[in-house]
Formats: sequence, structure tokens, C-alpha cells
Amino acid sequence: MDRVTKKRTVTKKQLIHTISQDKGIHPNDVRHVIQAFLDKMTECLSDGDRLEFRDFGVFEVVHRKQKIGRNPKNAAVPIIIPARSAVKFTPGKKMRFSIEGEGEFEEEMITQEA
Repeated sequence: MDRVTKKRTVTKKQLIHTISQDKGIHPNDVRHVIQAFLDKMTECLSDGDRLEFRDFGVFEVVHRKQKIGRNPKNAAVPIIIPARSAVKFTPGKKMRFSIEGEGEFEEEMITQEA
């Protein structure tokens, strides 16, 4: 099956239910842990920290400069797009490998590249 056409949204509620069932943990306990994790991630990123999870990826705050855009309906009028901060995610090797559909990730690949 083509991975591009298979799109669905997994909500936090569904994730909590799945983890609860898979690990045999009460859903409220899973909910508290996931919410605490998300809150701490938000706090760290708000403080300008970089979050790195081996094999999963890296979250970091990037600062976008102010720029001038154009309205496609009226290109003569420039629109100023203000500077802002955004969260950037860079997937790790294991995630990239999984998303690209190359099959199972093998630890041997990392040790051979090192």
C-alpha cells in the first residue's frame, strides 16, 4: 500500500487508548504522563531549549525574519509578514528510515556508518 495515500489523524485520546491497551496501564495514568510530557516540551521550547530524542528527532525553535509577501489577487499591494518564532522538527535516522518505507530499521546500519 502506498504510504502517501494512507492518511489519518491520530488524536491524543486515541493515542492514550492505544498505549493503555498495549501496556496494560490505566488510561488516566497514561493521560497524565502524556500531558506532563507535552507540557514540559512546550516549556523547554518556550525557554529556547533544543529537544533531542535519539532515533526519533529534534525539536528546536527557529526565528523567521520579517518578509514581504504578495497577495495573489492584487500583486501590486505588498503585504508585510511579521517576524515570528516557529518550532522546527527534524526527524532522526530511525524515523526517516521508517517513513521512507525502507522496511525495518536495523541498528547495524548506524554502527557501520560510525
